[in-house]
Amino acid sequence: METQAKRLLSIDTLRGMDMLFIMGLAPLILRVCELFPGGGESWLASQMHHVDWHGLAFMDMVFPLFLFIAGLSFPFSYAKQVEKGRTSRQIHRKIFVRCLLLILLGIVYNGFFNLDFPQRYASVLGRIGLAWMFAALLFIHCKTTTRAIIAVATLIGYGVLITLVGAPDAPAGVGPLTQDGCLHGWIDRLLLPGRLHKGNFDPEGLLGVIPATVTAMLGMFTGEFIRLPQERVTGPEKTLWMLGAAVVLLAAGYLGSLVLPLNKKLWTSTFVLVVGGYSVAAYALIYYIVEVKGHRKWTLFFRVVGLNSITIYLLQQIVPFQSVANYFLEGLANLLPQAWGAVLLAAGYLFVCWLLLFFLYKQKVFLKI
Repeated sequence: METQAKRLLSIDTLRGMDMLFIMGLAPLILRVCELFPGGGESWLASQMHHVDWHGLAFMDMVFPLFLFIAGLSFPFSYAKQVEKGRTSRQIHRKIFVRCLLLILLGIVYNGFFNLDFPQRYASVLGRIGLAWMFAALLFIHCKTTTRAIIAVATLIGYGVLITLVGAPDAPAGVGPLTQDGCLHGWIDRLLLPGRLHKGNFDPEGLLGVIPATVTAMLGMFTGEFIRLPQERVTGPEKTLWMLGAAVVLLAAGYLGSLVLPLNKKLWTSTFVLVVGGYSVAAYALIYYIVEVKGHRKWTLFFRVVGLNSITIYLLQQIVPFQSVANYFLEGLANLLPQAWGAVLLAAGYLFVCWLLLFFLYKQKVFLKI
């Protein structure tokens, strides 16, 4: 059974599973699909790509799941800080510093040191930092019921806003839920310095921070629930409650998508609900296996990644892992049929990344932000 006093292995395990797809598992799955006739066009292969605009693929859930997990961790870290006697000022300072560091690391990830101006300043890490910060501040200063009301009101208000209000400079006949006509792009063109990722639009722009904050809040609601003592709610009961919540979120999201499409780039309210539902369900499953049933040994492979997720996210932009893999495996890959060689090199990339993280894990070196 779980022990509330220590770090929950299930959180690091799920984070590691999620991060594996960014670390190279998605390309590996694509290469495996291509071993079969038509496999590159199969349903599984399509799930390893982001959708162009409206819709949902598996890879569209990786980023919001990471943000959900960041929220899931906060009730535990906040309780630990309070137990250590940290003052409110110290806790708030840590929240603001973390947000700022993530924004700065996001700019570095975008290629700041290439000195190729104008640069892009919006980023995945920046959105995580801002959304997590706002959710953390609400967690500290508002009761659970108040935060729930804020979350619902935010999703409804945001959904109405982006559906009815488009960009003032949109071309004639272009709707508010299109890349050229959405309010997001206009706000970013007006307020964001540098360049945008898609020319006139940035998928990690400013307006999307609002619904992304609710994604982090859903993680915090889950973490808060998990922290309830066993005397009030047992582990199996927590699992069932989480699965029930997941069903409600998924039903609300998919029904709502009949009016407001699922869209990761706009981070629509229905996208928040659906991905939130899948996130809660995924954590419920891992929580039950690891914390309730106590099956922990298998988690090491994933925890190695989960404990240094931001480290590997950044290093993939800096370290030529594929060159390292090619150095050892390219000769063998050339002896194999081309499709099998591609699988070997993709697996080698993933393995080289994991070996570095395992070395850091054994040395107890973790990038904590």
